[in-house]
Amino acid sequence: GAGLEVYKRCGELHMPVGVMCFQGLSLHYDDIVTLLEASPKTTMILDHLAFTSLDNDETFQQLLQLAEYKQVMVKISALFRLKDSSPYNRVRTERFEPLLRAFGKDRLMFGTDFPFVLEEPESYGGMVERVKSWVESDESVCNALFYETAERAFGPWGTTTPSKVGEPKLS
Repeated sequence: GAGLEVYKRCGELHMPVGVMCFQGLSLHYDDIVTLLEASPKTTMILDHLAFTSLDNDETFQQLLQLAEYKQVMVKISALFRLKDSSPYNRVRTERFEPLLRAFGKDRLMFGTDFPFVLEEPESYGGMVERVKSWVESDESVCNALFYETAERAFGPWGTTTPSKVGEPKLS
């Protein structure tokens, strides 16, 4: 249908597509797989760890299965939406670390869930420091998580049009 054609066109234009699974990944999993298989050139970014709550390991396993699709990236954001609280140790060990193993550092990116993060006790800066503390012992992971993956998906900071590495920028 029309949605699939738009999704494919985004791939042709090197425009990533963000997916927000508000009610959980399981409700959208089959549709996501259909899109991924129909358009391998389109980068898909699953926001908020695909809403894989800590009380549903089956849904998290679905997210890990999506690692086989190399065009999938996962945004590490809105930790407070996953049924954990600061210092988010369960999110770290039960979600972040398995995602890092499955997807690798080059397909994960940090996100804030701004402005909602401001309502949390740690606020924006605290969330940045929390996630940074998980990876600060490995500079390459930290760099990928906090800027390299996003730059690869959206283009270098300070440019007005995204471009694929090695391709001329649109004017």
